[in-house]
Amino acid sequence: MSKIALVTGGAVRIGRAITLGLAEAGYDVVVNYHSSEGEARSVSREVEAMGRRSIIASGDVSRSDDVARIREQVASSFGRLDLLVNNASLFGHRTLLEVEEEEWDRVMEVNLKGPFLMVKATADLLSDSRGSVINLVDLSAFQPWVEYAHHAVSKAGLLHLTRVMARAMAPRVRVNAIAPGAVLLPDHYDEEDRVRSRDASALGTLGSPEDVVRTVLFLDRSPFITGEVIVVDGGRLLGG
Repeated sequence: MSKIALVTGGAVRIGRAITLGLAEAGYDVVVNYHSSEGEARSVSREVEAMGRRSIIASGDVSRSDDVARIREQVASSFGRLDLLVNNASLFGHRTLLEVEEEEWDRVMEVNLKGPFLMVKATADLLSDSRGSVINLVDLSAFQPWVEYAHHAVSKAGLLHLTRVMARAMAPRVRVNAIAPGAVLLPDHYDEEDRVRSRDASALGTLGSPEDVVRTVLFLDRSPFITGEVIVVDGGRLLGG
């Protein structure tokens, strides 16, 4: 029987790569999206072209009624859930004193509250299948990114929430996190930005979304790992 995976924000960027990587590895995939309907339909068709089953599920992961609807789509379409990837995220660029209250709240809602709501809503399905959860954080969970203040705080919170979830959901559900580095640079980066990002890595190279996909598969296939975070950054966090 094929495993069923749900990827939030699974239509674009790293989420899209995770969706396609899971399908290539034999998973059937639920692609959640909020505003990227066209991209979600496109990636879902790509999944089906690989011979896997796929549905799209619209909804804002920070809204409990939307999350409940997503959960019901999974249950009615597949009857089970083996892997939840909490990838949906907002990447706000503001220093601490520039952040307005509304923007602070919105980033916290999507980046931190969203994974909480998704796990709470799907806990029964994940428990029945002895499944796993993977939360996507980034290096700002460890470093004070002063120009992305609310984003960094939300990811640090999600990293700790991962550990709380791992204890709370054990022994039937495992919960881990992945912290990518420069695996998919922002579209507005120029060549100078690319070189700076590459040189910040101890390995002297940029990563790729496939590095994250491999780590997702490793964690989901590792039954004795829970409450951990794997940093996928080519050694950037080492400094130097």
